[in-house]
Amino acid sequence: MAKKKSTKTSSLNTRSGLSAMLKKPAVQFGMIALVALIVYLIAISGGGSSAAATTLPREVSVAEGYELYQQGDVFVLDVRQPEERDEYHAPNTTLIPLGELQARINEVPKDKQILVVCRSGNRSQEGRNILLAAGYDATSMAGGLLDWRASGYPIE
Repeated sequence: MAKKKSTKTSSLNTRSGLSAMLKKPAVQFGMIALVALIVYLIAISGGGSSAAATTLPREVSVAEGYELYQQGDVFVLDVRQPEERDEYHAPNTTLIPLGELQARINEVPKDKQILVVCRSGNRSQEGRNILLAAGYDATSMAGGLLDWRASGYPIE
């Protein structure tokens, strides 16, 4: 009988020890911080359909690219070489040659959608893939600035 009593007592001590631990402000703060961290991680991971609504398609046509450009809330990234840009370029675009993109990726804003352009559309796909891998919302423009210019869209 004495054995049962001590088992019962140790069980009560464990429960009251846990209860006492949960009453400590530091433990309460730690639990709140853990829950906040979990909520934050869910939020930044996309957490549902709202992220899909703002995600650009992997590739857009020149007409769709121009529409994004006109809206003004897209960052247009030209991944051609400087001498190509000197020949002609779309106004208000940023030049970061494809070969430098990895090293200069911090120059691309994370809080905007990115439209990647090049001469014909091939390098822009590579640039888009680099940005997607780094967590950006990016698309490439099929046909490139050759088709952009042929369509009569603004060129400098």
